[in-house]
Amino acid sequence: MRKKLWKTAAVIMAASAMLLTACGGAGENASSQNAESQGDTSSDTATNGESGEDLSLQKVKDAGKFVLGLDATFKPMGYTDENNEIVGFDIDLAEAVCEKLGVELVKEPINWDTKEQDLSVGKIDCIWNGLSVSPSREETFNLSEPYMKNAMVFVVPESSDINSTSDLAGKKVIVQNGSTAQDILTESELAANMEITSIATNIEALQQMDINLVDAVFMDEVVAQYEIKNSDKAYRILDEGLAEEEYAIAFRKEDQALRDEVQKILSELKADGTVEEISTKWFGSDITTIE
Repeated sequence: MRKKLWKTAAVIMAASAMLLTACGGAGENASSQNAESQGDTSSDTATNGESGEDLSLQKVKDAGKFVLGLDATFKPMGYTDENNEIVGFDIDLAEAVCEKLGVELVKEPINWDTKEQDLSVGKIDCIWNGLSVSPSREETFNLSEPYMKNAMVFVVPESSDINSTSDLAGKKVIVQNGSTAQDILTESELAANMEITSIATNIEALQQMDINLVDAVFMDEVVAQYEIKNSDKAYRILDEGLAEEEYAIAFRKEDQALRDEVQKILSELKADGTVEEISTKWFGSDITTIE
């Protein structure tokens, strides 16, 4: 009797084990197939859920503000004045653009070294602050059409005996640290024959020259001309520079709609005389290249 009971129990246990194994295998296969299917669905959603529609302009209009990133020390394009207000040519032009867009201009000072990241993550909508066009920036940004020409030039005291770049041999020349001017100067053939130092801003560089610590400043012609026109200092610019540049506005690569709308408005402001009025205020004439 006991043997029959053990035999019966063994049969039941074996059958149960087979049933569990079969169910377990089916469950694992189902789970595996389900997970694979869900993975594909997730991938499809990530791809197809993005319509590809450019909403950059609409986002600015919906937010009611256009955030302009700048290094607020760059006279006269965008800088902080004695009243702690951010002013400048670029600021006035951006204000006029925002008026036509129907949004508020927000001036956002940024660290120039991290401008690419600030734009990429959406902290700002553009970089508009005497940004020089270069091949690397054309690769990184969606640039507007250039709106102003610039050149990198040497500035000396009016009374200096330096009249050409050849006279700079053995002289002390200062340049703004981290600027394209610094790159151009240090990579030039003149660099080997002069003592080059750097400092945080162009204004500080000119101050160094004022107290005879350096013989010349290498800087943006736009900035130099503004200082000559508006300060009581006697400076002059050497006829020979090292490089010509152009300024443009930088947008995110994908923000074509916003870039194009700003470009269109700039053309309208050029046509109605607003650009000339703003440029004359800051530079004495219309020096822009906007069409």
